[in-house]
Amino acid sequence: MKTNWTILSAKLDEISRHGDIGISVMSHTGEVWSRQGDIQFPAASVAKIPVMITIYRLIDLGQITLDHEHVLQDDDKSNGSGVLRHMHSGIVLSLSDLIFLMVSISDNTATNILIRTVGMNSIQSTIRELRMYNSNLSRFFVGRLAIEGERENMATPNDYVHALDAIVSGEAASTSACEAMLTTLSLQQNRHRIGRYVPKDSNFRWGSKTGTNPGITNDVGFVTSSLGTMRIAILCRDLQSEVVGEQLIADATLAAMQSTNIFP
Repeated sequence: MKTNWTILSAKLDEISRHGDIGISVMSHTGEVWSRQGDIQFPAASVAKIPVMITIYRLIDLGQITLDHEHVLQDDDKSNGSGVLRHMHSGIVLSLSDLIFLMVSISDNTATNILIRTVGMNSIQSTIRELRMYNSNLSRFFVGRLAIEGERENMATPNDYVHALDAIVSGEAASTSACEAMLTTLSLQQNRHRIGRYVPKDSNFRWGSKTGTNPGITNDVGFVTSSLGTMRIAILCRDLQSEVVGEQLIADATLAAMQSTNIFP
């Protein structure tokens, strides 16, 4: 069946009164539809996706391994989301542990340890190589938006839907690394956004990386059915609350699934 983007367009017309929404969707056939797809939004924690890709590329090169260990220090602990900042120093964490925490619960401490491990410049290179020309990672994650003197991490829906596609298609890194990244994204603990209306049966698989700051609610991920995989990036700002943002993302994702006909 052909895509019917009017379903998604009508839903966005309805929900856009609640905030500023940018969205990009790639159907299982590779067709892309977007609204404000090249407009920059604060990335929040969706910017952790290129961090993950960079790590797996370095694993492919043999420069680092998943069992590489880091001992948690007081200086590692960062404000914002996550659990490590509340735990005692001296805990031994593998690279695999840190990746899981970064993606599944968006742990800022884990993320910043990983950024220091691979280097900010390596992540910037990954962003360029993925042709994410309107997105950036310029600072560490500290649980707030940029203040004076800092550059905000920015993202566009089109950049991130194509980054997700690079993982789904096995082009972001090796085939095994890309499958590992999809598995990690599938461990996302927040089911209130992209995953809210995905059927809970074996015919469907979904995964995502969320992002949240005051007035900002984002999610980037995929939904797979027996017919194929839809990639989706939704970035929202000027929202009344995170609850509102999560409902907007869930509603838009449901409309995208209907538009792309990934339901059997």
